Amino acid sequence: MGKNFLMGNQVLARAASDAGAKMMFGYPITPASEILETWIKIAGENEQLRYLQTEDEMAAGFATIGACLAGVPAFTATSGPGNVLMQDAFSMAEALRVPTVAMIMQRGGLSTSTVIYSQEEVRLTCFGGNGEGFRIVYSTSNLQELYDYTLKAFQSAWQYRFPTFILADGYQGKMKGEVEFKGEGLEIEAQPILKPGVNLRNCYNLEEEIGEIISQYSDEYQRVREKIEEFEEYQLEGAKTIIIAHGIVAAAVKSAVDRLRKEGQSVGLFRPITLRPFPVKGAKKVLEKAEKIIVIESALGQLSELFKTEFYWINVPLVEINKPAVGFTPEEIYGTITQLS
Repeated sequence: MGKNFLMGNQVLARAASDAGAKMMFGYPITPASEILETWIKIAGENEQLRYLQTEDEMAAGFATIGACLAGVPAFTATSGPGNVLMQDAFSMAEALRVPTVAMIMQRGGLSTSTVIYSQEEVRLTCFGGNGEGFRIVYSTSNLQELYDYTLKAFQSAWQYRFPTFILADGYQGKMKGEVEFKGEGLEIEAQPILKPGVNLRNCYNLEEEIGEIISQYSDEYQRVREKIEEFEEYQLEGAKTIIIAHGIVAAAVKSAVDRLRKEGQSVGLFRPITLRPFPVKGAKKVLEKAEKIIVIESALGQLSELFKTEFYWINVPLVEINKPAVGFTPEEIYGTITQLS
């Protein structure tokens, strides 16, 4: 309990402990390595917690599944190429409805690329693997949210039985700041999934068989999505221009919006917190009143794709501002929006 001054990756490890996680499987990769390092330190002080540094990311992903099948709340963390390698496991978790939790600290693509920052793992995290994207993806914007949404991720994963992700980035992982720890020992209703008499099937002989399963999962996902969807509205009262941004870019947008508002411009921010499922109901109320929509992201249209898939019908001018794997400053956003006005 109380406030602490920590690095983002340290916050994630502490939040997992407070959420009730019992085991972490991981493989070091920048900019996520301190999550495993910090969890090892926490586990050294609590004999009920365990960890395993696996031989690679694939092993970490499947080991996380194994622990969850045994009823042990487990998680993993990775970034970039590691996220790619874990998609086989995440796809199996999606197929078997295993409540895995993974922390994804986005770094620049393509492939190994940079080890710093991007928002280019949106598509991969939301829809990676050979599946339909029956996942829950929380996009955090600051250090406090790293803590808060990690608590929520474990609750959501075990409640709805969809693989759940904290999607952050290298900036959030490496920055330091004050975070309030609100609780520990939260109850997760974690029961063994694989037990005598239970047959979890991951291979089907007929097209119709897997088709029925996919349709069933889709119905369940659509039925609960409104309970999962989250968003943030900022300075939207009377706004004619709506900026859509997520994660740390949204934090920069807020500062720009404050300045633009002081100058009399009717600009506001709609920030999707859940990228999957995308907060359709909340966005619809806002966007129906918009005269212009601007999507800002550190990628080439990955957030825009999510938006346009859900709002293909909306007849409002759309501007996309993309900087793949490069961050935005409030001053830059302010200048860009001013030019567009």
